[in-house]
Amino acid sequence: MKPPHGNRPGGPPRPPSDRGPQRGPGGPTSRPSGGGHESRSRDQNTRHQGGGGGGGGFQSRPNHGGPQREGFKPSQGSRDGHRGASGGSHDGNRSGPSGPREGFKPGSGGSRDGFKPRHGGQDAAGPRHGNQPRHSQEPRGAPDAPRGTVWLYGLHAVAAALTNPARRLRRLILTEEAEAALAERVTPPWALAVERADRGRLDHLLGRDVVHQGAALLADPLTPPSLQSVLEKPGVIVVLDQVTDPRNVGAILRSAAAFGAAAVITQDRNAPEETGGLAKAASGALETMPLLRAVNIARTLIALKAANVWCVGLDAAGPPLSGPSFAGRRVALVLGAEGDGMRRLTRETCDEIAGLAIKGAVESLNVSAAASVALYELTRTP
Repeated sequence: MKPPHGNRPGGPPRPPSDRGPQRGPGGPTSRPSGGGHESRSRDQNTRHQGGGGGGGGFQSRPNHGGPQREGFKPSQGSRDGHRGASGGSHDGNRSGPSGPREGFKPGSGGSRDGFKPRHGGQDAAGPRHGNQPRHSQEPRGAPDAPRGTVWLYGLHAVAAALTNPARRLRRLILTEEAEAALAERVTPPWALAVERADRGRLDHLLGRDVVHQGAALLADPLTPPSLQSVLEKPGVIVVLDQVTDPRNVGAILRSAAAFGAAAVITQDRNAPEETGGLAKAASGALETMPLLRAVNIARTLIALKAANVWCVGLDAAGPPLSGPSFAGRRVALVLGAEGDGMRRLTRETCDEIAGLAIKGAVESLNVSAAASVALYELTRTP
């Protein structure tokens, strides 16, 4: 067994609160250029126009200064006139809703420690630092949902949501073929009445590029559990340091559920919200795998280490990951962003860095594929 890392605090014997310690390591949050999994998916910063009904386009966040268009998702706890990364102030009272401002990039300043619900607005200490929009990166034509709701689509995602007692359901729209297929997965009667529609109406509502399989469910986002409740469950804890593609996050949720992980933790700002694309990629795992949002990843790792969790960062430059070497230890698997990998402070806070034994001409794997291989390795017994 390897000796404790030099930066591991003593910590109390019982699990910490879900806000973690009040003070953590300082330092900049710039990211090194090496050790990534794939080229970063960039936010198009352009509002795409979809069909009628719910309307297509990215879920951008208008300020609260004027009236809201029905079906447009507003910012949670936002302030008018906030400053962007360039330092210039933006007018919070532009006429009509608009997409993300061209050239606007989220800042990288530090944030208060702790966890926040996916749609909870402000934490106990005040509004989110910087009030920056999260990356959506939904496919072209992704649907807008009424305030405080999300459109889930696809047979697996809809079936799993119907069986989740913690999910509040609003509307269920099915084609005739999808209703028959869904009845084979979830025995009727369901918690709400079915609205029958043809595929054309669903294309019009959700967007023509959305693969909905004839099933759409309007529901409220899930409320995440506390960190303490996650620490009481067995299994690996997956920590994502600014993984921004919702399809990657959804695929990681699916792998985490397959290999018995306890939870997945993402950053609050630079991570996708709960969307239909994320839920479809998770193939039902969003309803069963706890998904938490941390304001500060480095301080979250310190809180995990105080609860006797060994934090292992995955990087191509590290020695091969060996699951049996962690026998008897609780592990948190830390994965960095697509392309850039872990940020410097996240890397330095980990107890150790490990990689995957990749052979051949391929230098690295997509972050979701790397997570699957690492989770399999960590569950492998001697």
